[in-house]
Amino acid sequence: MPDVAEQTTFPESTGTPGALPAGPPGGPGPAAEERPDKPDSAVVRDALGVGVAVGLSGFAFGVTSAGSGLSLLQTCVLSLLVFTGASQFALVGALAAGGNPYTAAAGAFFLGIRNAFYGLRLSQLLDLPRAVRPFAAHWVIDESTAVTLPQPTRRAARIGFTVTGLTLYVLWNLTTLVGALGAEALGDTDAWGLDAASPAVFLALLAPMLRSTVERVTAALAVMLALTLLPVLPAGVPVLLSALAAPVVLFLMGRAKGSSAGAGGDQGRGDSGGHGNRESRGADDDREDYGADEDRGNVAERKKRGERSV
Repeated sequence: MPDVAEQTTFPESTGTPGALPAGPPGGPGPAAEERPDKPDSAVVRDALGVGVAVGLSGFAFGVTSAGSGLSLLQTCVLSLLVFTGASQFALVGALAAGGNPYTAAAGAFFLGIRNAFYGLRLSQLLDLPRAVRPFAAHWVIDESTAVTLPQPTRRAARIGFTVTGLTLYVLWNLTTLVGALGAEALGDTDAWGLDAASPAVFLALLAPMLRSTVERVTAALAVMLALTLLPVLPAGVPVLLSALAAPVVLFLMGRAKGSSAGAGGDQGRGDSGGHGNRESRGADDDREDYGADEDRGNVAERKKRGERSV
């Protein structure tokens, strides 16, 4: 397990909570002020709260998996080796709907890719020994990442990651076993409405992550794509195609920014043109005034010559 004895204070980040400093991990960052340390007991309390609350939802997965036709061994192996709830629910949900196993597996795979990006962030934050990293990587999921990132020190981050991962892994697998065994006693799982447990748990995990307007718009568009394509495509395929919502939103945002920038440039050029016209008119007026003054001077000079000749 990760060594939690090391105490290294992180500099305060100028970005989101838990963001890494610009310098090397554990090294001096751009901000001079440091975040206050957090007691170990508070970190453990937060980690246990997340681990226990989410770990108990493994029961719903066990029941749903058994109801979709997977055996007890297959259900337990999924929780032991895959250990990412959203991907597991997506897989058994697609199978329960009669989807192709390969399509269901592909949807679960793409849904789990996000954990690889979490790992890139956590590898610098935790700075674990190389021998421990392969084992710690199995616990890189939404919940462990959410608990680890806001911690002010490396020690607190390691404690939060370890307690969350261990608690969630043990409870998730135990409740998966109980749910798979209890599915036979429950009989027809559809009659209990447990098929709604999968989307309910997934939405509960996803909703707190949608903080910005762009994220909410992307999620809404993905839901609309999935619901629209669900009646016409095989099970699992709408989930894959709903990922197109992200590039669509980014494209529309880019065009909107480009249009606003172009409008600002045109306005600037118009202001510059108007200013130039005003300067040109001013120069013409100056030349006319100068010519009039010169004519008056010539007339006066001729008058003087006439007087001298007389």
